[in-house]
Amino acid sequence: MALRRVCVYCGANRGRDPAYADAAQAMGRALARRGIGLVTGGGRVGLMGVVADAALAAGGEVTGVIPEALMRKELAHTGLTDLVVTASMHERKARMAEIADGFVALPGGLGTYEELFEIWTWAQLGWHAKPCGLFNAAGFYDKLVAFLDGACDAQFLKAEHRAMLIVEDDPDRLLDRFATYEAPTVAKWIGPDQT
Repeated sequence: MALRRVCVYCGANRGRDPAYADAAQAMGRALARRGIGLVTGGGRVGLMGVVADAALAAGGEVTGVIPEALMRKELAHTGLTDLVVTASMHERKARMAEIADGFVALPGGLGTYEELFEIWTWAQLGWHAKPCGLFNAAGFYDKLVAFLDGACDAQFLKAEHRAMLIVEDDPDRLLDRFATYEAPTVAKWIGPDQT
């Protein structure tokens, strides 16, 4: 699969452990080294700013997508290659999904989890065939991975859908797996109003 741009979801905070910022820097550098553009939420704060700055410093291209409300709060990173301002959070997420060829979650908070689970759900439903992954920096997502494996054991999550979420603790291994990703054949979900 050709990876032109990868969307990285991450926290607007840096977190307590310096390993999280180190991981964000490593992700930004890895993308730039491979000539893969970075797509972020467009903020200058937290890990969002760290990953963007690292990619830019390594010669990479960074596209930020930020809602107008956050732009007005002066949280936007104004030094990006391109900054797209949207009318809403929904439009922001749709735009990021449209322009990215894969999705990675670094450590983060509620927004990061929500974005990851939504894009992974869209893959499960067959609405896109792009890889989704967790960069499990310093074991941040260990408990989430265990929870998801438990959801498989409890038969609330199918093994083939669990396998769609790639988990690595190294950005190069993660991107290598993205490059060879083949989406499973998934029948598109048809809702009651789409018969």
